[in-house]
Formats: sequence, C-alpha cells, structure tokens
Amino acid sequence: MPPFFRSAMGAGIAALLLLIVLASSFTIVPETSQAVILRFEQPVRTVNVWRQGQPLGASDAGLIAKVPFFDRVVLIDKRVLSVDLSSQPLLSTDQLPLEVDAFARFRIVNPLKAVVSTGSTGATETLVGERLQPLLGTALRNELGKQPSSALLSPERGRVMLNIRTALQRRASDYGVQIVDVRIRHADLPEGTPLESALARMASARQQQAAAIRAEGEKQAQIIRAQADANASRIYADSFNKDPGFYDFYRAMQSYRVTFSQGQGETQVILSPNDAYLKQFSGRGAARP
Repeated sequence: MPPFFRSAMGAGIAALLLLIVLASSFTIVPETSQAVILRFEQPVRTVNVWRQGQPLGASDAGLIAKVPFFDRVVLIDKRVLSVDLSSQPLLSTDQLPLEVDAFARFRIVNPLKAVVSTGSTGATETLVGERLQPLLGTALRNELGKQPSSALLSPERGRVMLNIRTALQRRASDYGVQIVDVRIRHADLPEGTPLESALARMASARQQQAAAIRAEGEKQAQIIRAQADANASRIYADSFNKDPGFYDFYRAMQSYRVTFSQGQGETQVILSPNDAYLKQFSGRGAARP
C-alpha cells in the first residue's frame, strides 16, 4: 500500500478516535432533567438539581463535560410525577370494607439519594415510583383505619388526605422525594352481599341516630316547658300577691267563664242569689251574706 494511503487511513482512524473521545467527553442535560454523574458506578457530582422557585432558563442545563469511558450520566426528570394505587381494600373504624383508588404526585428533589437508594442504572423515576406505591398503600391503610367511612364524604376528607401525605412524606424522604399531593379518587363499597349488608348497617345506624336526636329534642322541650311553666307560676304569684282581692276576682271570672260557657246554652245552672259562688256579682269588696 502506498505511503499516502497509509497516512490517510491513519489520519482517518485518528480522527474517528478523536470524534469518539469528544462524543464521550460531553453530554447534554435537558432543562427538564437533572443529572447524576457516576464514575466507576460511584456518584461524583450532580447537575441541574431542582430548586424551589428557580426561573426557567436560570438552571445548569445544557452541555456538560465528563471523563470519557469512565463517567456515566443518569438523567432524572425534574417534573412532577405520579404513582397510582388502584382498588386498595381497606377497613374503616365502623367496620365497612372499602375499595379505594388513590394517587400521589411527587417530585425527585435529591437525585443523588434517589439513585443511591434504588441502585439505579437507569429509569430511576420508575424505580422510585415502584418504591412509593407500597408506602402509599400503607399510609392509606393506617390513616383510613382510624377514620369512619363518613369522613371520606365530609369536609374531613381534606384533613384525611393531608395526614396521608404527611405520613407518606416521612418515608418518601429516604428516596429523595418530595410529595406534592395525595388524592383519593373514590372509595366504594365492594359489590354484592357486603355492599347490601353495609347499606343495611348504615340505615340502621342512621335510624338509631335519628331516634336519639328525637329523644334528646323531646327531653329539651320538656325542660323548656317546665321552666316556662315555673316562670309563669312565679310571675302569677308575684302579681297576685300584690293584690289578693284582684286575684280572687280573676279566679272567679275564670270559673264563671268555664261554668257558664259549657253546653252553649243547653245547660241550666240554678243558684240562690245569696250563694257564695256569685259573690263577685255583688261588687268587689261586697260583704259575704
């Protein structure tokens, strides 16, 4: 082979090797990703780590340098991710079996811890999600096991989800994760006989509650009526004690009204003009015959 071709081939091979070295010396970190640099599978540094309130374009994303053939770059998504939990069987404090569908939104804020804790060589987000799924199930069972089923149908639902989020965050921190939110899509009773028996128990419980409320209402009504009667008697007594003569006249008028109105004209009452019952017709203060 002529020397010219040998030198041209050598130059081509050298250029190819240089291109390979250059390609292995640089990599691009997208704006939506953060990177962990591993050297001999040991982490050496992180790039473009998520920071609270960091404006778009002010990150470390872009072209970065690394040691060729020795460094490996693991890219991890900076955006909010989610983990789903479907048809999770639970038992509330009122012994109602529930099937709960829930999900959690999370963000990896410590990529180094995420890579180390999962032993990730790639797809770190998927591995972290798989670790969080049973933790979410445990947090759901622990919290909903302390709540009645009605808590999921009332304003307490928000407090329940906040408690689940707090409990999940304590465990998720081991994976470099920040829990953004936890939501319960729905909590249903299982189909079939358990559902019918649960509905019957709920109806019976509501009937008992209604009976207790009615009994309490009647009790309070009796107390109020008794207090009103006592107050009325006291007021009457105070008033009549000031003028016993008027009290005697008032009671006589009440008696006349009851006696003479009975029968509406069909009853005849025969009394002597000097009868003591008719003394008020003789005038107030008249002497008794």
